[in-house]
Amino acid sequence: MILLISLVIGFSVIALFPTFSDAQSEPKTFVTHSGAVVQTSGEIIDPLYAVSTVDFDPMEYLRNFNYGQVSELPDGTVVREFTIIAEDDKIMEVSPGVFYNVWTFNGTVPGPTIRATEGDLLRINFINNGSKEHTMHFHGIHPAEMDGVFEPVGGNGGRFLYEFEAGPVGVHPYHCHVMPLEEHIVHGLYGVFIVDPKEERQPADEMIMVLNGLDTDFDTENNFYAANTIPFYYQHHPIQINTNELIRVYVVNMVEFDPINNFHLHGNLYKYYPTGTDLVPSFYTDMITLSQTERGIMEFEYNYPGKYLFHAHKVEFSEKGWVGIFLVSENSKKNTQELVRGT
Repeated sequence: MILLISLVIGFSVIALFPTFSDAQSEPKTFVTHSGAVVQTSGEIIDPLYAVSTVDFDPMEYLRNFNYGQVSELPDGTVVREFTIIAEDDKIMEVSPGVFYNVWTFNGTVPGPTIRATEGDLLRINFINNGSKEHTMHFHGIHPAEMDGVFEPVGGNGGRFLYEFEAGPVGVHPYHCHVMPLEEHIVHGLYGVFIVDPKEERQPADEMIMVLNGLDTDFDTENNFYAANTIPFYYQHHPIQINTNELIRVYVVNMVEFDPINNFHLHGNLYKYYPTGTDLVPSFYTDMITLSQTERGIMEFEYNYPGKYLFHAHKVEFSEKGWVGIFLVSENSKKNTQELVRGT
């Protein structure tokens, strides 16, 4: 990390924004230590340290839920087994020309969204392929020895088996809990753990949004913010949804260094379930405010087609990347069904 700090000190924050000079738009090419040829139109911050690069697609992550390998015990208990690998030598191009040393679970930031039903037995095969000690700490209810705090897992292949019953119902974060904790979180060692109720929720177009930020110059202040890591991504690649279709967003705030974050939806209001532990919504609103690791479930439908912003109403965050668009299309299938019924 010391090498990264020395290389990025003095880097202008303007490189985090989507507007670049003509000089910056000229393609540059460099070769990483692994032999990969990388080309970028932005500034090259750390070409020598780039052991490997991470390709991350926020649109794919948005609706990707990992249910694990499923089996069943003789007593009927459902077992879900996952393998989670921690690494701390990856490089991600988090914004055009901005390369950052990300620490990853299964090669991405955030890590995979682990999903189970309340009462399922979870077996998390954790492998630490990093150079530092790491763990997995799950928010929720589990035995003390499964808490991922006092059992650091050594690097270079260290292993630990987390085994506990999924609960309670809701949406919970998981993250590394090795000190200094803020360093492990701000570099990206976190993900989402969803526990579904035994009686299924109403069918919906479901998605996960992890609100995060990265401190690329290591001054304990974030240089940009995002939903699912890449700033401005959902503004330039709007999320396509349909009118009169239930949307369910599992939202988790993992922004470090800033005491609050928030989520504002344009042209609509949503039912909000704090932590998702109650099946009855607590609010009907268009904005929630979240502290670090606070989370919940948002449910809404759009009646009218068009483009609608969603973003942090803390303007600094939205201007530095935490902004997106829902592109709402007319639900032709639903309209056809209404015509058949004569409505």
